[in-house]
Order: sequence, then C-alpha cells, then structure tokens
Amino acid sequence: MELEHYFDFLRSDDIRLKGTRIGIETILYAYIHQQHSPEAIAQTYPQLSLEQIYATILYYLHNQTQIAQYLTDWLNYCAQAEREQDTNPPAILTRLKQLKADRLAISHG
Repeated sequence: MELEHYFDFLRSDDIRLKGTRIGIETILYAYIHQQHSPEAIAQTYPQLSLEQIYATILYYLHNQTQIAQYLTDWLNYCAQAEREQDTNPPAILTRLKQLKADRLAISHG
C-alpha cells in the first residue's frame, strides 16, 4: 500500500488521517516537538491505529522538506490565531473574566 492511502488530502494545508478529523500536524507535533513515542501517541489518540501513526511518521520522513514547511505554516497559523484571540477575545471570554474578577472582589471585600 502506498503511504498516501493513509491520508485525506483536503487542501495543501490540510492533510488528515483517512477517516478521521485528525491532521498529520497533530501526530507530527507530538512526535517531533514533544518527543512522544508512536505508542504514547496511540494512547493519546485511541481512535488511531499504531499503523496510522507510523505511516504518518514515515510519510514525514519521505517528504521532509515539504512536510517541514507544512508544519512551519501550521505553527505560524496557530501563533497568529493566538495573537488575534489575545487582541480581540470572544465576548464570552471577556464576560467570564469579568465574572471571575467580580467573584474575587466579593470574596476579598
């Protein structure tokens, strides 16, 4: 079986494990950046088989330049989204922070 058969290529920036909503970036981040073993990743994501996890790692190793750029783009997207959320938090988050501050003020007042 070819490695590509393990994945759904939805867009150039969205590659998922076939039949799941899990992107390869999830597996590769755990493997590369968090240094989790494939077995540990399988315990974290029980809906994935160990074969799928190894296929993702092997796909990365066979396409390192392309997938390294994919991961860099994903990390940049996450950082940008976090900055935007910090700058313009959702109304519910602002409300929850205010409720927490009010509760804290009452308990110390």
